[in-house]
Amino acid sequence: MKLSWIAVACALAYPSIAVGQANESDTAALVPPKLIESAPPTYPEAKRASGESASVALTLTIDRSGQVTDVAVAESAGAEFDEAAVEAARALRFEPAHKNGAAISAKIRYLVEFKLAPPSEPVAPPAAAAAAAAPVAAAAPPASAAASSSAAGEALDLEVQGEKPPREPTKRVLAAEEISRIPGTNGDALRAIGNMPGVARPPGGDGMLIVRGSSPNDSQVFVDGTNIPMVYHFGGLSSVIPSEMLEKIDFYPGNFGPQYGRAMGGVVDVGVRSPRRDHLGGLLQFDLVDGRLLIEGPISKRTRFMLAGRRSWLDAWIGPMLKDSGVGVTKAPVYYDYQAMVEHDFSRETTLRLFAFGADDRFKLTLNSPDSKDPAIGGDANQTSSFGRLQARLETRPSATSRISSQISVGREGQHSSIGTLGFDLTLRSIDARSDVRVQLSKAITAVAGIDLQYLDYDVTWKAPPANFDSTQSTGPLFGRPSVELKGTGDVFRPAGYAMFELTPVAGLKLFPGVRADYHTDTKAWTVDPRIGVRYDLHGGYPRTTLKGGVGLYHQPPQPYQSIEPFGSKGVGSESAIHYSAGFEQELSRPLELSVEGFYKDLNNLVVPVAAASSSGNGQSYQNNGSGRVYGSEFLLRYKPEGRFFGWVAYTLSRSERRDAAGNATYLFDYDQTHILTALGSYKLGRGWQAGMRFRFVSGTPYTPELGGVMDYDAGTYAPISSNDRNSGRTGAFHQLDLRIDKTWTFSAWKLSAYLDVQNSYLHANPEGVSYNYNYSKSSNLTGLPFLPIIGLRGEL
Repeated sequence: MKLSWIAVACALAYPSIAVGQANESDTAALVPPKLIESAPPTYPEAKRASGESASVALTLTIDRSGQVTDVAVAESAGAEFDEAAVEAARALRFEPAHKNGAAISAKIRYLVEFKLAPPSEPVAPPAAAAAAAAPVAAAAPPASAAASSSAAGEALDLEVQGEKPPREPTKRVLAAEEISRIPGTNGDALRAIGNMPGVARPPGGDGMLIVRGSSPNDSQVFVDGTNIPMVYHFGGLSSVIPSEMLEKIDFYPGNFGPQYGRAMGGVVDVGVRSPRRDHLGGLLQFDLVDGRLLIEGPISKRTRFMLAGRRSWLDAWIGPMLKDSGVGVTKAPVYYDYQAMVEHDFSRETTLRLFAFGADDRFKLTLNSPDSKDPAIGGDANQTSSFGRLQARLETRPSATSRISSQISVGREGQHSSIGTLGFDLTLRSIDARSDVRVQLSKAITAVAGIDLQYLDYDVTWKAPPANFDSTQSTGPLFGRPSVELKGTGDVFRPAGYAMFELTPVAGLKLFPGVRADYHTDTKAWTVDPRIGVRYDLHGGYPRTTLKGGVGLYHQPPQPYQSIEPFGSKGVGSESAIHYSAGFEQELSRPLELSVEGFYKDLNNLVVPVAAASSSGNGQSYQNNGSGRVYGSEFLLRYKPEGRFFGWVAYTLSRSERRDAAGNATYLFDYDQTHILTALGSYKLGRGWQAGMRFRFVSGTPYTPELGGVMDYDAGTYAPISSNDRNSGRTGAFHQLDLRIDKTWTFSAWKLSAYLDVQNSYLHANPEGVSYNYNYSKSSNLTGLPFLPIIGLRGEL
């Protein structure tokens, strides 16, 4: 028997400016990709006995060098045929798409047909495609088989994605295949960010984002241009936006452009994809952490929808664990999130999106007896965090060289924490608006300008003994100390404007000068932040070598509790930081790339608490007396998804220091981590199987040792005597090996997957903190979860 196959590539195109469609008049300047090197697929042995024919439609992403960088199955013919088609497609080579003479990235639909023919039947390209036939791969076909390929004139779809130059020196982007298969993350996209250079590991059980030695409050996460207050659910096990809805995740560890503000750390910009246009689809997934449901599809030719929701099952197994340990559980940890979207095309150039989303985390337990070191800690303990956003976004493209994106969102968030008679309540209402205009003035100049408005309205109640809101250090037992109850209401208005250019003065050189101006009603002051980024390709061919660098000024307004009475102090101003970075990117081979970068952050005017009685009686005030610095280097050796394997090794060496006032001693910051090493990889074994592993090593967390204790007769317990040398101790190093294995069955209309994600496979008792005995004469490590296996099932239409 002879094997014949036809690979049909598309020839019909429509260009775009960012991601999307553009004017028809511009198509004349577009040249689609051309197949120059074919790679015959292997007919699956498991199907050879049946002799059946099959067709697999693929979506190929082709970069500016003609390399296939991503392959997705658009129309399946079964697991065996799909696997053979994908493996062959990764070896294809194209002449890249061109627009106005310049190579650009593109997506095409590519059809692979499998057919077994009698030995006497000749194998040849169809007549309609003979003129465009691509060369046959040099590899010899198997015995009694022949192979040929052709690019047919009958087109499917071609989507060209104008690859806009990065606006920052460093931008980390993860492919969808990498996101869903990283061990230890349970396939969660936003958790995958924690494996990139510059991202520290948060303390166990905390869902925080710690970027380049900055406080979690110094970094921001945006969803379609709207800031969200919480990124991860309880324990950091899952993010608040499901991975299945995401179109992109752009991570900027520093030196980000002026379109982002009110942050001195890093930025995560999450883009939510459009719903499906072709037919109704969705997914249903259950594992030991949570269950989720997503439904999407067209309402009409121009309108489509997407609905999703998730609920955790933590209460089903953590609750019994807590009860067995002697804790009376009223309500074990549980979280929810929800998303609802409607998208409508007014025309090919204008699209309106309405998007509602939010999350809710709840935890409640009953302590059977007061804490031995602090009798005030007893009774019911409650913690609730929630937020919701309703967003409207309008995108239009007046011409092939311009784009306008505008969005407005209204939101509400709440936080409640209480233990016994002590507690904290916050209700915050917000309005965010943003409008961004991008115009290509010439081949070498693109201008970007926009406005960014934020309004906050809040109610806060705080009941506890006078304390330092910012402190992570122990201040002794609360029992026996008088409590104060503070209530505050207020609002904050923060308008901003920004402008920048993307310049290409000579081939290979890209400059990104920009400026941002902010006003804050709580500080009653303007801040102006100039910034510039540079990228230079030493030569445009293969292998690519790029030099990069940047410097910029960043201001961040104080937290409302720091600047607004009765919690804060009048006259507190914005904090500032200057970011410096320089490095290079070296393409070692087509899938293998090395990135090296050094960074330095100079921190000034940091808001710090001062032990001074205020008019509110809370025993503290705030001033801009603090300073600090963060410096280090990052290394990333990454094998991009190609063929059966992907993976990377990331290493960060850094130091983060602070000083509370001029003349005071410098100390290690609470979130300093000297060494952060992550090594991960995943390999496709075939027949729907994929296995991967991740190893992490992270330096311990700084803490201030307790030297002993003194009896507090009012409280009836010992109070600690803390070392004057702040953060002079450090917990032991964290190290952990995570494993993951996936199995996928592909049917004609749907797909089923099963997976096992094992965290801390060798049961290492990782130290998460330090605990002392009743009189602080002895200490021991607090350890995290020794072992967490997550088993799940997932069905997709």
